[in-house]
Amino acid sequence: MVKAFNHVYAQIIHSSPQFGSQNATAFYCGDDSSAKETVAGLMKEMGFEPVDAGPLQNARYLEPLAELCVQLAYAQGMGTDQALKLIRR
Repeated sequence: MVKAFNHVYAQIIHSSPQFGSQNATAFYCGDDSSAKETVAGLMKEMGFEPVDAGPLQNARYLEPLAELCVQLAYAQGMGTDQALKLIRR
């Protein structure tokens, strides 16, 4: 089992995760390395930047992230044509 995509709007999945020159980040987590590799590969094929968020127990951290996205889109009126990007040095 792998948790993935709960913080990504369906609109982005169906259209494009590319925003200018950057691809949206898609977080995933799970305990099975083979399943995680499969999900990461699918994310890359779809145009996302996959980021391994660790073991399945970290799924509980992805839930508040998804809720923040919902609040930004609907309560704050930003709409669903947005995505997250993890920036690293």
